[in-house]
Amino acid sequence: MTKRFLLLIIACWLLSCKDNNEPILVSAEDLHQSIQTVTDIMVHDIFSPPVASRIFAYPNIAAYEIMALDHVEYNSLAGQVTDLTAIPQPEAETPINYEVSSLVAHMELSRRLIFSEKDLLAYRDSLYQQWETKNPRLFKASKTYGLQVAEHIAAWMNKDNYNQTRTMQKYTVDTDDPSRWQPTPPAYMDGIEPHWGKIRPFTLDSANQFTPVAAPEFSMEKDSDFYKEVMEVYEISNEITQKGDDSEEIAIAQFWDCNPYVSVTRGHLMFATKKISPGAHWIGITKIACKMTEADFAQTIYAYTKTSMAIADAFISCWDEKYRSNLIRPETLINQYIDENWIPVLQTPPFPEYTSGHSVVSGAAATALTAIFGDNFAFDDDTEVPFGLPIRSFKSFIHAAEEAAASRLYGGIHYRSAVELGYDQGTDLGEYVVNKLSMKNSSALTDN
Repeated sequence: MTKRFLLLIIACWLLSCKDNNEPILVSAEDLHQSIQTVTDIMVHDIFSPPVASRIFAYPNIAAYEIMALDHVEYNSLAGQVTDLTAIPQPEAETPINYEVSSLVAHMELSRRLIFSEKDLLAYRDSLYQQWETKNPRLFKASKTYGLQVAEHIAAWMNKDNYNQTRTMQKYTVDTDDPSRWQPTPPAYMDGIEPHWGKIRPFTLDSANQFTPVAAPEFSMEKDSDFYKEVMEVYEISNEITQKGDDSEEIAIAQFWDCNPYVSVTRGHLMFATKKISPGAHWIGITKIACKMTEADFAQTIYAYTKTSMAIADAFISCWDEKYRSNLIRPETLINQYIDENWIPVLQTPPFPEYTSGHSVVSGAAATALTAIFGDNFAFDDDTEVPFGLPIRSFKSFIHAAEEAAASRLYGGIHYRSAVELGYDQGTDLGEYVVNKLSMKNSSALTDN
């Protein structure tokens, strides 16, 4: 062996050692892509809106808790969120990359909460390969810690009553009471998640903490407040459909439809068109805001976590009211009493009417996002572009939430009270979440 050849081997070995001890860089874009991958899978798997909100919240909390250990400006959620205890500390003698551990925990919990894992595993494995190539020892320690935290959060997650609600009785239609919800065409699906109010909230004292005032008393007498609201839905629908393609109200209704399962019937064939859930739309808006502000990894996971908890608690609060008031939908009454051929602009979703889920969730999400990014945060919302809808522009998160709420009236699937009182329910809940959680010691974004 020549001296020159020996020196070449040594040089290659030294270069290899250098390459295997490089720093591992994890960006906010890695987190965005992970969440987007999970969102796409949820669309494919057709998770209901309440269940989708749970899938977002737990992985975000796991990633946030790890990130907070490495950033003095962020506080742990242990002791602030119901029944959450402190995550295990990493071993002092073993260096870790906290961003790697955060994303490992996020992807591991997401994997456990979805059905179709293939795309998420492909994304995860591509990151693992990059990280291991950069620094195998650091990657191994960081991965081990991330999985350890995922186990801790999973143990807490599995006590939120979700598993118990899977075996509870399905919704039973009360045919003797004309005010009670009934399944609607075309699929006449059973009521979705009738026991969601039993899920453990993240920040609320109880599911009924923000119970709204009662809707107008059911009555189909023509001088009653309730009948007037039914007629308003019918008249608005007729007015905007006459405008056809020029109707701004129809454009708004379609943009905020966010119905994960729309049944389509063609002859003897019935199939579903798939879309994101209302919560996923607001998670998409969170991504837009983070990118606009060039938020780093820590700021991004903070924004996702705070917003996803507000969304999740909003669904618990809303669904608790839906199956308590158990109010019939406009489509059923209009077909029965007014116009048997009337069809709403949007397909009626399969659960009771009061209050409007979009209104509650949008009010809560917008309140949380305003607390993070500030008032009058203008943005272009391209969340629905993959579903064939154009970009809409908003002056603020509140502006977007108000439009989302109004869309339910335009769509013919909610009465005015469910929209307006539901929006108040959501904003009140959102303010509670913002005020209860002390997640920051100083301002990393424009959090007020």
